Amino acid sequence: MCTYLTEKIRVEGSGKGAQGWFPVTDATVYVDHPVHAPYAHTVNIDLLNPAEGPSARVAVELTEEAALALADAIRRAIDSAPPGIASERQWEQAPTAHHG
Repeated sequence: MCTYLTEKIRVEGSGKGAQGWFPVTDATVYVDHPVHAPYAHTVNIDLLNPAEGPSARVAVELTEEAALALADAIRRAIDSAPPGIASERQWEQAPTAHHG
């Protein structure tokens, strides 16, 4: 049994699962044995909405190198965009064009 730290946070966004898009409300990040990836341990990230049941979940199992590269890529993408453009408070700022 692995006893690694599990990080649970509230998030706001959307995820796409087998049934289509759903609102994402929670994220869990932990190091443990993967279900599918061909490694003994992986960094596991679950994005979910518990109120919508088990089908409202997107899961990834990454090597630590891939997880750290993903974290760095997220920071670079945010740093390269105008401040607040993807913030939860973006609608409080001046209107901008919507690119869907």
